[in-house]
Formats: sequence, C-alpha cells, structure tokens
Amino acid sequence: METLDKLKILADAAKYDVSCSSSGSTRKNKKGGVGNAHTSGICHSWSDDGRCISLLKILFTNYCIYDCAYCVNRATNDLPRAAFTPDEVVKLTINFYRRNYIEGLFLSSAIYKSPNYTMELLLQTVKKLREEWKFNGYIHLKAIPGADQTLIERAGEYVDRMSVNIELPSTNGLRLLAPQKKRESIIKPMGLITSKIFQNIENKRKFKFSPSFVPAGQSTQLIVGATRDNDMNILTLSEALYKQFKLKRVYYSAYIPIASHPNLPSISGPPLLREHRIYQADWLLRFYGFKAKELLDIENPNFDEDLDPKCCWAVRNIHLFPVEVNRVDYQMLLRVPGIGMKSAKRIITARRSSNLNYEDLKKIGVVLKRAKYFITCKGKFYGIKDMREDTVKRSLIMGNIKRKNINDGEQLTIFSLYPSLILPMEENMTKITGEL
Repeated sequence: METLDKLKILADAAKYDVSCSSSGSTRKNKKGGVGNAHTSGICHSWSDDGRCISLLKILFTNYCIYDCAYCVNRATNDLPRAAFTPDEVVKLTINFYRRNYIEGLFLSSAIYKSPNYTMELLLQTVKKLREEWKFNGYIHLKAIPGADQTLIERAGEYVDRMSVNIELPSTNGLRLLAPQKKRESIIKPMGLITSKIFQNIENKRKFKFSPSFVPAGQSTQLIVGATRDNDMNILTLSEALYKQFKLKRVYYSAYIPIASHPNLPSISGPPLLREHRIYQADWLLRFYGFKAKELLDIENPNFDEDLDPKCCWAVRNIHLFPVEVNRVDYQMLLRVPGIGMKSAKRIITARRSSNLNYEDLKKIGVVLKRAKYFITCKGKFYGIKDMREDTVKRSLIMGNIKRKNINDGEQLTIFSLYPSLILPMEENMTKITGEL
C-alpha cells in the first residue's frame, strides 16, 4: 500500500482521539485564495505559553488485537486497515515540517500484535526523529497500557507530552465494553510517568544538563455517554486524576454511536451538550477552586442542560448571595457567575483606588446579565426581588435565550422556548475563554 493511502486511513482513524482540537478538513484552496486545509490529520493544540501549534495527528496502525465495543478500530469491525513503518512516519513528519504545514507530531496507535510490540515501534519512531533527523519539534505520544515500563521510560525521554487513555470511567464499564483491558494496566503507566516527571524535576535542580522527561506533562481521555456513569462519577474521577497524577488535562469525548452492541446506549447522536458541561466543570476544578462534591451530589448527579455548572452551584447556594463586589475576597469573586479569572483580578486591582459601580464592571468585562443576581455594587442591587432558587434559575434560563426581534415580525422557534436544545453564542465562547 502507498504511503499516501496509509495516511488517509490512519489520519481518519485518529480523529476519535480528542487530545487535540481538530482533525483535518477537506477544504481546498481556490484560485486567488490563500491556504489549503489538508485532509491528512493536521490538527491544532496549545503549548503551555498559549501558542497554537499545528500537529500531524495520526495512528501508527489501526490493526488491533482488542475488541472494545465502543471503538471504531476494534478487531471485529470491517474497515480498511493499514500500518506505518517507523521510517514512513519519520519521513512524513519531516516532509510536512519542511513545508511549514506542522510544528510537531501527535502519534497514537491501536494495539498491534501486543502492547510491547506496539510500544517498541513507537519508541523506534520517536528515537529516529530525535537522534537521526535531529527533529526538535513538539511530539505528543500515546503510551500503550500493558507495555513494559522500560519502553515507556525510554520513550518519555524523546517526547514532550505522553498520555494514557482511561477511556471508560469505571471498572464496570471496562468489564462490559472492553473486557480485555484491565484498569490496573492503565493506571500503572500513569503512575510511572508521574513519578519520572517529578524525578526529572529534582534532577534538573541538581544537575544543569539533566535530560528531559515528558516536559509538557501527561494527559488522558474519558468517553462520555458510552456507559451509565453519571457526571458525578466522571468529575470525581477527573478530580482524583488531577490530584494523584498531576495531569495537565483530562479530555472528554462524547460517545459517537458507531456500533451496535447490547451494552451500548441507543442514541441517535453524540451527547455534545453533556460533554460541554463537563468541560465547563473541569475548568472550575482546575482554575476556580471548586471541588467535585460542590458541583454535584447524590441528589443532583448530572449537570443541568439549561445552565452552566457555575450558575447551578450559585443558584443552589443562593443563601451566600448577594455579595458586595467592592469588599468580597478574590476566591468568592471567582464563584460569582459572570465573573471570570481575568475580570476578578481586574476588580481586585481597580477597587484599590476607588469603589466600582456597574458601569465600571461592564468595562472590566463582567457579564452582568448573569452577575447581577449575585452581587451588589456600592450597596445597589439590580437583580430580582424574589431571590428564591426557582425564580433566580428561571430568570437565568430566560436570559440565556437568544431573543429574536419580535417587532420585526420574526416568529419564535422551538429553540427559543427550549434553550437546552442549542448552545448559545455565549456558551460556545466559554470553550475558548474559560470565563464562567
């Protein structure tokens, strides 16, 4: 098989891994146009300093010995199969880099023959790139669960980031949908990578020229909606992973119904809104000081479709509000809906010189249509008189509806009446900015 044919198959197979933000496009350049989006898995990720970097995102192979019910590459699925050689991946990466298409490589793989055999091939690939071709671009490599720890350690010396995909949130889910996989074989390499990262940090403090080990940290992926695990189970697991393994990111992937199996849910499309809510809650865990048990509990095990997690928490704890924006501390400011990290810092800085009013908050970037229910400004309150949980929630939901101009004779649609069916523009922006 020609290398280009392999590239088409294995770039398409890699699109189900969500550790990068996009996975290629079929948009072609036209006469007089600028740029060309290649179908071969050129995707985007972000470095620690916020730079957007383009990566060649591919699988080494989609041949797999496992038969996971939820996976498109499972052994019993009838689809085109291909496998690269280490030299082919190296040449593709170098050629794409020289043409300025990419700045790095995202390399994953199905399990070919055995975990050790697959990990050896991946190690050969990154070693050739670094040592033979002197490639200094970004490399994100998937560690293969069940592979020998020596192979994973050696690979970690050549790459910038590694990840081990947990995929299913519970042991019960693994037993039902991926019985050949064991939770221990996934957790063990995560612990190994974490310990080696910390060991490397200590070595660098002692020795100036100590070699690096996974300097950009590790991440993982969880599939949302393939099992009966509720949002509380998923978020609690993520919180534990951040705490125990110091992960840089947990990525969430809405289950795509690509197979029929008695243990898989019968859904027409991926639960994208649910995935979005979990991403919002994940942001609250990492940057806003929330705990999983604050956002969800036994009585509320899943996120509300109509309101983001921060608004839901504030509504359930309405007795804590309103707070005076000119006096409340930074941590409580972060818990006010409509006030993000940037705007909270600006408030703290600005109020040192004078008391802020509502016009000042607008200029700072506070989303007042949400925040007004939870703050006072110079003692003034612009929320509603009936500050009960149900009335505040109703007002917030109505505020999220993108109203049409009734005066122009435009008819209300079902999306206007049921906001949970769509993601408003403001909701989509939180994916980018993280402002909640």
